[in-house]
Amino acid sequence: MTAPDAGRGIWDGEETRTFTGLPRDTFRILHVSTGNVCRSPITERLTRHALADRLGDPLWGGLVVESAGTWGHEGAPMEANAETVLADFGADATGFTGRELLDEHVIMADLVLTATRDHRAQVISMGHSAGLRTFTLKEFTRLVKAIDPATLPPLEDGMVARARALVRAAAALRGWLLAPTAEADEVYDPYGAPLTFFRSIGDEINEAIDPVVTALTGVPARA
Repeated sequence: MTAPDAGRGIWDGEETRTFTGLPRDTFRILHVSTGNVCRSPITERLTRHALADRLGDPLWGGLVVESAGTWGHEGAPMEANAETVLADFGADATGFTGRELLDEHVIMADLVLTATRDHRAQVISMGHSAGLRTFTLKEFTRLVKAIDPATLPPLEDGMVARARALVRAAAALRGWLLAPTAEADEVYDPYGAPLTFFRSIGDEINEAIDPVVTALTGVPARA
C-alpha cells in the first residue's frame, strides 16, 4: 500500500484541509522549487522515504508530503538525474508528475519549504497568511536544530500536533536565529548540470531533511 497522491484528491474545504481517503487530521508539507522537476521532487521523495523508513506507516501518522513549482512543468516527469539521485538513497521516484504552484496548494499547506529565498518570497506574496508557515528548507532545518524536542508535544498526542507545534516554534525563532550568510539558506538549481552536481545537491537536501524528520517523528535516522 502506498500513500495517496496528495494534492490530487477531492478537497473537503479549507477549514479541515482534508482529501477524500485521507485521515481528517493531517499535516501537509509542501516543497517548492522552480520547475518541480529537480529540487522539489528530490526533496518530496526523500522526505517520504525518510518518514517511511522511520515509521513504516504509509500515511506517516497523518503527514502528507507533496511538491510544486513556481514555474512548474505541469505533468512533466522529474529529470532523469533527479531519479538517479533518489535511487542512490533507495527512494522511490515512480509516479511523479510536475505541478505548477497554485493558490490552493499554499492554502492547504501547513508547512511550505522552499529551495531558495526567492521561492519563499513568491509563496508569501501569494497571500493566504503563508508567512508564518513558509521557510526555505535550510532555514527551517537551522531553526529546528535549535528547538528542544522536550518542548514539543509528546508523540502520544499524535504527530500532527507535534508538527504544528514545531512550525510555531520555528516561526518564533526566525527573527532571533539568523543565517551566517544569505547563501546558507539556499539550495541551488542543478537543472541542466551533470550528475555529479545533482548528487551534491541530493546530499545537501538529504542532510537538511534529516533533523526535520527526526524532530517530527522523534526517531533518529538508522545508523
